[in-house]
Amino acid sequence: MSYTVTYHCPHCEAIVELERAGYLDDKAVTPYPFEGWSYVAPDESFEDEDDVDGVEFTCGGDGTLRDGETGCGESFYLSFIKFEDGQEIDPRQPSERVELADESPTAPSGPRGPSGPGSGGFWS
Repeated sequence: MSYTVTYHCPHCEAIVELERAGYLDDKAVTPYPFEGWSYVAPDESFEDEDDVDGVEFTCGGDGTLRDGETGCGESFYLSFIKFEDGQEIDPRQPSERVELADESPTAPSGPRGPSGPGSGGFWS
């Protein structure tokens, strides 16, 4: 049995409708895709598909707007709960460590600010 489930566009608050099975495994609706998640259009098969992690909507452009709604044309994403080795994956956690700065002695230093009172700044 399927049901009509509604979601709000995070850009303009328009309401879209999607026919879904009686269970929900939704994680979030976001204006951006989660890293590592795979998305399909609302008219493609997405339920019980091992390689599909969510649905990509185009607000007003994919035929899912509720009657009377006007869309903004922006993409947004319905992401399902995803598991790995029996544990729910947190999509906010980066999949790899990123090093932001080189701390070697030859790395360029940042801008130098005033050294304190009497240096020609506010306190002079």
